Amino acid sequence: MTKIHPLATVSPDAKIGENVEIGPYAFVDANVEIGDGCKILAHATIFEYVKLGKNCSVFPGAVVGAIPQDLKFDGEVTYVEVGDNVTIRECATINRGTRASGKGVTRIGNNTLLMSYVHVAHDCNVGNHCILVSYTGIAGETDVDDWAILGGGTMVHQFSKIGCHAMVGGASKVNKDIPPYVLCSRDPIRYVGINLVGLRRRGFTSDQIRNIKDIYDTIYFQGMNVSDGIARVVSGFPESEERDNIVNFIRASKRGIIPAASRGEKFETD
Repeated sequence: MTKIHPLATVSPDAKIGENVEIGPYAFVDANVEIGDGCKILAHATIFEYVKLGKNCSVFPGAVVGAIPQDLKFDGEVTYVEVGDNVTIRECATINRGTRASGKGVTRIGNNTLLMSYVHVAHDCNVGNHCILVSYTGIAGETDVDDWAILGGGTMVHQFSKIGCHAMVGGASKVNKDIPPYVLCSRDPIRYVGINLVGLRRRGFTSDQIRNIKDIYDTIYFQGMNVSDGIARVVSGFPESEERDNIVNFIRASKRGIIPAASRGEKFETD
């Protein structure tokens, strides 16, 4: 049974699913679709052209679907699409897309967590099972692939790409693409190893993890440029999903990938 608080403002043109809860002073605009089981808490705002999947939670102060902070935006109809089981915590913001980008939609995948004060700008694509920790901001047309984690206060340059299962240390400034499976931090940002803990938690085998590490050792620490390193990986490693994800990501990178820290450096996790 859907419950809409009498002090909430909900457009009659919004499509509200079953078993939805909308709290006091929440605002739901026209042309909004809210899936079954969602909870829109007090003082949350959902503007036009937003679609929420099932079982999402939008916490107080969050704003989903505000127009993009982009001077190329000219009032056109653009969208925000949010998957299932997404949690949008206090004061997080997700902006609509822009037609100028060629996309016109900002997307958040399934089972993703946006913590408090996160900002997702226009035309970004955040994948499934991602975590963006508090105060992270990703600028326009950034892609964050499945299972990536961005530590608190991370700032990401527009058009950047962050690969699957990557872990970005808190307060990082991302101005290059971050390949899949890596652990990165420092100022300026550097590759400091693979996301060992995350990969183990997600069921990667010891052989898969060793293979990923050996691939990155080849790319970063054999004295070759990235193109030659990739060629060596293709010729020297058997086909696998992990190898192909790394190779295809780096080949498609337009901004270039992050460089490596010195081999002897330790990554301080505290």
